[in-house]
Amino acid sequence: MANIINLDRVSKGYGAVGALLTDVSLGVGDSDRIGVVGLNGAGKSTLLRLLSRQEEPDEGRATHRRDLRVLWLPQTLELAGEATVREVVLGTAWLGESMGAEHEWAGDAGVRTILSGLGMGHLGLDSAVGSMSGGERRRVALAALLVRACDLLILDEPTNHLDVAAVAWLAAHLRSRAGALLVVTHDRWFLDEVCTVTWEVADRTVRAYEGGYAAWTLARVERQRVEAATEARRQNLLRKEIAWLRRGPPARTSKPKFRIDAANALIADVPPVRDTVSLQRMATARLGRQVYDLADVVLDAGPKRILDRVTWSVGPGERIALLGANGAGKTTLLRMLAGLGRPRDGRCAVGQTVRAAFLSQELHELPADLRVLEAVEEVARRVTVGDRDMSAAQLAEMFGFTDRRLWTPVGDLSGGERRRLQLLRLLAGEPNVLLLDEPTNDLDTDTLAALEDLLDSWPGTIVVASHDRYLIERVTEQVYALFGDGAVTHLPGGIDEYLRRAGAAPDRPAAPAAAPGEAAPVAGAGAGLSPAEVREARKELARLERQVGKLTQRESALHDRLADAATDFARLGTLDAQLKELVAERTAAEEQWMALAERLPDA
Repeated sequence: MANIINLDRVSKGYGAVGALLTDVSLGVGDSDRIGVVGLNGAGKSTLLRLLSRQEEPDEGRATHRRDLRVLWLPQTLELAGEATVREVVLGTAWLGESMGAEHEWAGDAGVRTILSGLGMGHLGLDSAVGSMSGGERRRVALAALLVRACDLLILDEPTNHLDVAAVAWLAAHLRSRAGALLVVTHDRWFLDEVCTVTWEVADRTVRAYEGGYAAWTLARVERQRVEAATEARRQNLLRKEIAWLRRGPPARTSKPKFRIDAANALIADVPPVRDTVSLQRMATARLGRQVYDLADVVLDAGPKRILDRVTWSVGPGERIALLGANGAGKTTLLRMLAGLGRPRDGRCAVGQTVRAAFLSQELHELPADLRVLEAVEEVARRVTVGDRDMSAAQLAEMFGFTDRRLWTPVGDLSGGERRRLQLLRLLAGEPNVLLLDEPTNDLDTDTLAALEDLLDSWPGTIVVASHDRYLIERVTEQVYALFGDGAVTHLPGGIDEYLRRAGAAPDRPAAPAAAPGEAAPVAGAGAGLSPAEVREARKELARLERQVGKLTQRESALHDRLADAATDFARLGTLDAQLKELVAERTAAEEQWMALAERLPDA
């Protein structure tokens, strides 16, 4: 495999932001499939601009193979409003080159497959781009890239505004596509499906890992474990040095000066604390027995019928995922539940204790004229987090807005930072019902992991519309779909069942339809388990995972206490007995998990 792009000791920075990349050396092979991950603002987009030679490095050198053809899907698109879909996708309106006469591409099965796979059939080739939504324009631009051949395809957040079926199709298409691929995405499932190499942009450098998201996560944990062990040895040595320095009189001799210099060197070499995002569970108001009760609801979005005489209930503590193709009406349904729209007919009853918060896809509701801290204080000056009462500034810091960013105007924030601020303001209101419309858009993978950790233990009701398969399978327990037939359809088999019913599952055999009156088969379930038993088994798996995690933490703490009691033999005996009991309890929990997982092969 030959490299088509090389970066040699490249550095790049911008004014007040400072250096984003320093002394970076890497290459892109002609068949590489690379996923790029990192925190918002870490330098991912800068790296892409350097690789595509849209910008030159401050130091070092970026070289391309001769006649290299690169196509790029940026986060921000500029398409002429008067141009039609035909002119953008197949003509010269965006990329400056035509796909040829209409009869040529019309007879090309590959082009037709791309247009169909991205769900563009309903848009119409003669539709003007200017009247379309941001998601529709993005699909048009993506189609324009996919119908053309290139040596390197660069995609910046390609799954934004794609539904689950379109994401599955895109993953299958990119796996079979010739040429190199470089993709920045927060979609963990997509990374695992498509990428064979993962680049992590952090600490002004780029680290390469073999494999997709799962392999990168395991490798990063191992790297952090090694760093933690190294840091623990450093701290032990540091404590010994400081203890020695405090002994007093010997410090006046010539020998301690060497010790003082050694201790100062250790302190100077300690790395700075990382700027991490820590999301903790917000205090929630108590929910009553009723949350949402829909009775014979008719709901329209303009001329389109979304719900047709639907009766549906959402109870306290339920965790629901809404699936459906773009335009199916997921946002319209969420807006009705949030009280921002009314049904044409029927009744939508809301519980008296419900305090709903709606996270929309748009960012226009953020006050662009305020600074970050002012935008938080506009919602709440003080917030209860767990058992702590916190100021708005302390709360903002939990979400990654450090002192230097607290006074940044909202209008100057990046897309990911605005999304994070939007979520912060939402949770600062201490709701007990969360209505989330594509919550993962523009968030980096670390913030997503923290968000999922928050939602995993959040005690209120959650209704989320998302194309992010990883998030849906992590934080929700029930899946409902809008198939365009005016109904809200319960899917016991989750996303796999949705893909089968939508007819879009790549390389999957069609499942036999359930007979009338029978429950639909559950994807991945063990033989003989009913849908209800599968749900209970998955809940028990999650409980056992949390239990093993807590026992592992207690075991680690006991090891520390054993080390501290090295000379106290009586205490050592007591702690050792506690440790044996704890290890036995953890082993039993792990064995229960394994036995249960065998009954659920997809667990």
